[in-house]
Formats: sequence, C-alpha cells, structure tokens
Amino acid sequence: MKVIYKRELGSYFQSMTGYSFIAFFTAITGIYFMAYNLNAGYPYFSYALSGVMFLLTIAIPILTMKCFAEERKSRSDQLLLTAPVSLFEIVSGKYLAMVTVFAVPNLIFCLFPLIIKSGGNAYLKVDYLSILTFFLMGCVYIAVGMFLSSLTESQIIAAVTTFGALLILFLWDSLIQFLPSSAMGSLISILVLLSLFVYMIHTMMKNWVVTGVLEAAVLIGNIGTYVWKASVYEGLLEKLLGKLSLYSVFTDIASNHLFDISGIVVYLSFIAVFVFLTMQSIQKRRWS
Repeated sequence: MKVIYKRELGSYFQSMTGYSFIAFFTAITGIYFMAYNLNAGYPYFSYALSGVMFLLTIAIPILTMKCFAEERKSRSDQLLLTAPVSLFEIVSGKYLAMVTVFAVPNLIFCLFPLIIKSGGNAYLKVDYLSILTFFLMGCVYIAVGMFLSSLTESQIIAAVTTFGALLILFLWDSLIQFLPSSAMGSLISILVLLSLFVYMIHTMMKNWVVTGVLEAAVLIGNIGTYVWKASVYEGLLEKLLGKLSLYSVFTDIASNHLFDISGIVVYLSFIAVFVFLTMQSIQKRRWS
C-alpha cells in the first residue's frame, strides 16, 4: 500500500492537479475568511467554512475523476490488478493519497482561528471541531468520487457523475422533504429502495440464491410489519433518510455549536461503504 500511496500522491504533484486544487481551495476559503471574519468581524471561522461548503461539490470531482478512470482508459490498470497486492491495498493507497491532498488546505485552515484570536475573541474549540467535521465530510465525498471513477474509463463522466451525486448529498435535507409521508407511500418507497440495494448486491455477487433470500426477507418483513402496525411507516422514510444527512452534521457544529459523535459515525460509515463498493467494482473487473 505504501508504494501505491507514494506513486498516486506523486502523480498529483507531478501534474498541476494537486497544486491547483490546494491553491484554489485555499484562495476561495481565504476570500470568505476575509469577508466574514476580518471585515465583518464574525468571531467564528466556521462561518467561512459554511460559505465554501458548496465548493466541495465542485472541487472534489476534479480531485477524484482520474484515480481509476485514467488507468482504465490507458489499460495500465491491468498491471496494477495483476500485481501481488491486495485490493484493499490498491484502493486504500489511492484513497489516502487523495485524502492527503485534501488535508493540505485543511491544515492551512487551522491557522485562521489563531489569526482571529490575535485580533480579539475567538472560539477555538468550535472552529477546530468545524474544521475536523469539514475535513471528514470531504473524505466522504472523496470516497464517493473514487467509487464512481472506478465505474468508467472517462474522466469527464467520472467528474460529472460525482458532481451529480455530491449535489444530491448537499441538497439532501431539502430533497427528502418531497418524499411521501403517508404509511403506504413510505412502505412502497422503502421497498423500492431496498430492492434496488438487493439488486446492487446481486450485480456484485451473481448469486440468485442469496439475493432471492434477501429480497424475500425485505418483502415479508416490511409487508408483515405494515399489516401488523401501519402507523409505524408514517413519515418513516423521511426520518430514516434524514439520519443520513451529511450537511446537517456540519451545520450542527458550525452554526449551532453542537458536536454530535453520531454524525461522525455516519461519516465514517459512508467512507467504509464506498471504499468497500470500490473494492467490489475493482474485484469484478479483476476477474472479468
């Protein structure tokens, strides 16, 4: 993994991708810092981070689009897939390299609360927890982008699909408000989503027995629960999907100054899931 990590990290700085990403991200955040904290006098650096949150949906796809798509297009991925290294080492090495690039501007951000403190009141605990949460959210986005890059050989397609996925995650809280809140509507929506998840498992495992059992369990469990107590499903879909909100975890600490450890668990869970999905995507191509 160390060799893959060094090679991948080096590739970002042998081209302009790494330098451009760091410079662009730091510069835009610096502008918000000057506007909110230095000029307007807000004592929280978290306000500036809130302002650049949408920037993640634009910058991260540029960082992740080449991680697998470039090698797949040039067929150099065959050398990597036949190398005596595990899939976990391949995926982890690439992922950690991108996280390292993203970590550089975040380390620079750690200086900004100190600048605020040098000129007056500062809330270092809130600001540094905000930076940590912002960094972890970026790590989630990187995992999503890496997975989508592993599905195509076109960097443009990888970037566009990643932007679309991240935009959905950014607007998550607003989008789930349009979901059906009735018991029947929630039941149907949950069955559709779980069936899609089972189908995704089938495309990876190609095992009809396992996926058939899973689908039967989904149908019997949910329909049985609905017959027993339909009121359980009233507004259930919105409540469940609301637990997956990434942006609210950041706003809780940045705006409300509430640090919820369960939100960090959600971030880490997202990372683990998409790293696993990337491994499955590569595994499928390795044996095809």
